[in-house]
Amino acid sequence: MKAFLLAAGLGTRLRPYTDSTPKCLLPVRGVPILEIWLSLCRAYGIGEVLVNTHAHADIVKSFLRTRAHGVQVTVMEERELFGSAGTLRMNRQWVSSEPMFWVFYADVLTRMDLNAMIRFHSAETAATLGVYSVPDPQRCGIVSISSDHVITDFVEKPAQPKSNLAFAGIMVGTQRLIDAIPDGRITDLAYDVLPRLVGSMRAYRISDYLLDIGTVENYEAAQNSWPGLFTESAA
Repeated sequence: MKAFLLAAGLGTRLRPYTDSTPKCLLPVRGVPILEIWLSLCRAYGIGEVLVNTHAHADIVKSFLRTRAHGVQVTVMEERELFGSAGTLRMNRQWVSSEPMFWVFYADVLTRMDLNAMIRFHSAETAATLGVYSVPDPQRCGIVSISSDHVITDFVEKPAQPKSNLAFAGIMVGTQRLIDAIPDGRITDLAYDVLPRLVGSMRAYRISDYLLDIGTVENYEAAQNSWPGLFTESAA
């Protein structure tokens, strides 16, 4: 399988850490999060990864050139941000022959079992979203699900959340997902695409360690809570 690793965010909520360092290269217990993600990809047999960049793009490209990661990495610099969905649309040819592919948000820290999520994915669905319980659903993309795990509602940052199950920034996508992306210079998965696919997506509950490190509070907490990436469980 191939994977999109979305790493072009400005990291404004992580300032001053991101003033001179791209968000995806911030270290967690001494290891850049981009390196953690590429190690996870390698452990689960993901052979090709497309990393999009924007802020401090030269630093990201230099990092990828000078390290051996065990996966083939394509770097796509966005001089103007396309948005999470726009990146997929602009690079759809890269996955045109793939029946399914991964989409990872690079500011998510996890050591989840990717194989288990692939086994859960159904070929009939447009996408499978990794979800997890959060204490602050007003700040997240919130899903409601049926008894058979079909997503019946998706609202980004709802004022009155119907549940506390949040999209984790980890997704198995298909060509139907890309087909649902509207035209536009900047398009976002959570706002512009996933609500369109309600009823055609399934939710996979993630029970492993998972933390969105997109805020200073969470990033600093990760320095103590991150248990490390144990790849022995990868099959």
